[in-house]
Amino acid sequence: MKGNFRIKILDLKRKPVKLSVVIVSYNVKQLLKNCLSSVENAIAEAAVSAEVIVVDNHSADNSVADLSAQFPRVRFIANNENRGFAAACNQGLAVSSGSSILFLNPDTVINGESLSGCISFLEKNKEAGAVGVRMINEKAEYLKESKRGFPSPAASFFRLFGFSALFPRSKVFARYYLGHLDEKGVYEVDVLSGAFMMINKEALEKTGGFDERFFMYGEDIDLSYRLQQAGYRNYYLGGHTITHLKGKSTNKGELKYVKRFYKAMQIFAEKHFRNKSIVYFWILRMGIFLRMLLAVPAAMVRRIAGRGNDE
Repeated sequence: MKGNFRIKILDLKRKPVKLSVVIVSYNVKQLLKNCLSSVENAIAEAAVSAEVIVVDNHSADNSVADLSAQFPRVRFIANNENRGFAAACNQGLAVSSGSSILFLNPDTVINGESLSGCISFLEKNKEAGAVGVRMINEKAEYLKESKRGFPSPAASFFRLFGFSALFPRSKVFARYYLGHLDEKGVYEVDVLSGAFMMINKEALEKTGGFDERFFMYGEDIDLSYRLQQAGYRNYYLGGHTITHLKGKSTNKGELKYVKRFYKAMQIFAEKHFRNKSIVYFWILRMGIFLRMLLAVPAAMVRRIAGRGNDE
């Protein structure tokens, strides 16, 4: 995949732009409409040359047909199956021409100040592989997944067994969400959120894009890790804020999404930590398994409760 992806990018003969925005959608027509409106306004506000690419994973809500007419400047790619988030991102990446690539969730609302600020930071800091921003929900509450540490065996253990929730500001126990760092500061961090992740195109050519084994969840952690392994740095820019309607595009309470999340964590652990410490690796795997055992019944209860409310 890595070699083919690199060739696809270099073979493109399109007029380059400064920014390519890649959005993956699946049955979220209204959210996507709101997102695209904010993106077009942000591009105009930032006065940046840009293209917008939407890769639709076989939605059943007529997203492509309805929105392509409303947003004629947006390029829509309609898949005939749900290929997953990572694969769809790579599709958009392969046809992009921007020197910076913004991977954006369809349940976000952005602004020109954040776009121009992130682009400027990447241009001025050549060691930067990717940048992310401060994300808030519809209630203006800070979303802690805006900046994260790698799910190392220790960090994962403390998160999986609740220590990070008990000590949210601890540099040791809350390492996964970097709770000791001010949400409005600027820091070099390990992991950026795939909901808003702007990446240097040259860095992507070296890392090879997203690992498509991650159908959903974990792909941003994996790419952040590989960017660092390639010699780049990931930066959190807390002075720039966007709105992320967390979970609206995936309904994370559903059982299948709970299973996919923990499966993604297992893939990451096996890929990057199996050979570093067999003891830590199996502790991590056991923690993931135990948390999944607890999460699955909880998801089933939420589903049943939801049905009861509907009735």
